[in-house]
Amino acid sequence: MSLTMTFDERYRAIDSRDARFDGQFVTAVRSTGIYCRPSCPARTPKQSNVTFYATSAAAHEAGYRACKRCLPEAAPGSPQWNLRGDTAGRAMRLIAEGVVEREGVPGLAHRLGYSPRHLTRLLTAELGAGPLALSRAHRAQTARMLLVGTDMPAADVAFSAGFASIRQFNDTIREVFGMPPLELRARRHRGQTAAPGTIDLVLPHRGPLYADGVFAWMVARALPGVETATATSFARVIRMPGGPAWFEVRLDEQGRVRMRAALTQLRDLSALVTRVRRLFDLDADPVAVDEALAAHSELSAAVAATPGIRVPGAADPHEMLIRAMVGQQITVAAARTALTALAEALGDPVDGFDGATRLFPTMAAIAERGHEALRGPAARIRAITGAAAALADGDLVLTAGDDGTEQRAALLVMPGIGPWTADYVRMRVLGDPDVTLPGDVAVRAGAAALGIPSDPKGFAAWAERTAPWRSYLTAHLWHSVPPKRAASVLRTSPHTEGDRLS
Repeated sequence: MSLTMTFDERYRAIDSRDARFDGQFVTAVRSTGIYCRPSCPARTPKQSNVTFYATSAAAHEAGYRACKRCLPEAAPGSPQWNLRGDTAGRAMRLIAEGVVEREGVPGLAHRLGYSPRHLTRLLTAELGAGPLALSRAHRAQTARMLLVGTDMPAADVAFSAGFASIRQFNDTIREVFGMPPLELRARRHRGQTAAPGTIDLVLPHRGPLYADGVFAWMVARALPGVETATATSFARVIRMPGGPAWFEVRLDEQGRVRMRAALTQLRDLSALVTRVRRLFDLDADPVAVDEALAAHSELSAAVAATPGIRVPGAADPHEMLIRAMVGQQITVAAARTALTALAEALGDPVDGFDGATRLFPTMAAIAERGHEALRGPAARIRAITGAAAALADGDLVLTAGDDGTEQRAALLVMPGIGPWTADYVRMRVLGDPDVTLPGDVAVRAGAAALGIPSDPKGFAAWAERTAPWRSYLTAHLWHSVPPKRAASVLRTSPHTEGDRLS
């Protein structure tokens, strides 16, 4: 991965124009004053003129501007921010969620447990740029995406990307890209036209992408009224800071991932894109994952059959915990029925979002009235409503920027939450690529089908050899459960939320 690569390894990547490293680092060229993505088609610069940066923000801070030819801001995001559980990785995830725009650097620092000054020093030392510069680079990336991908007026683009003023927007685009916004827009390729009131964007990703598996996962779990899933698309309505928002994800004829969205407030667009990217695991490096897993003879056939498998993320961390807790000890179909009843009883109604009729219930609503809609053992219902109350009151914090170890510990002290639920939530909410679920019955069935030790202790020991990609190992095992075997184990499984990916 890029942050552990040597200078020579990175230079070989740019010399071969290896596109899989796009978004993982940028190449700054002193003789030209520009920075590029690794796959830039321009002539490879001399080694003596090259400096590599982990982020485009660091290149900006060092005085470079983006290449007009390869537009490095259009690359997928780096998988490093999920691999890294340190402060820098957590900060990058929170910045992408729009925390700096909403809460400022003090809010980001508070979430991470540092003073603003210390956090700025830490990020500058680690990434070459402080939180303001990193947030500014993220806004520039969002603005570029909107300028070349939509017909939105420039003023709407500015505020959708999180800029405080048109002047700030114009100055930043000129500085980062070396051209004014309208010139950048003129370089776009005309594509599909969005329906009135919606935004249609291409979400870059690294191939291959096993999209069939992700869509099938969504089909099995979609809640009517909240979500709509087919073999080729997924749509849902979600609660954002500025109000309800709706999105649909699909593949176009060129195999690109497209997102169509309608929002109450345009300023939520950047954070929504971040959530959708996490939900579909679009910042993964599938070539690195597949190469590592295929090196094990037990997995080689599974990897060849499903190249680019993804680990679905979470659209909303709080909702993810409730869904995981409801899914304990019952089948996926039964969990879907229970969650649908919960949403119908307690979800706030919405209108005008292309078929969506309600939002998933708030944690406050579940805490207060969840016992009216949930069925099952009283202790289990108390555990679910208790977790919702803790989330609503702020006694339990659950975000995409959490420290993984601390998040797991906080969940395990909650009644009704055991290791499987805590680890499953960590996998889905944090996008942690190295989570394994040795107690999951479907995982054990998949392991047995592939000739991997299936007892929890033996499996955990075998799985260590696939680190740091054990979440993707888990995805392959879910997918490998024989259909008849899946039906039988899921009727008795204590952990059935993760059954399979197709």
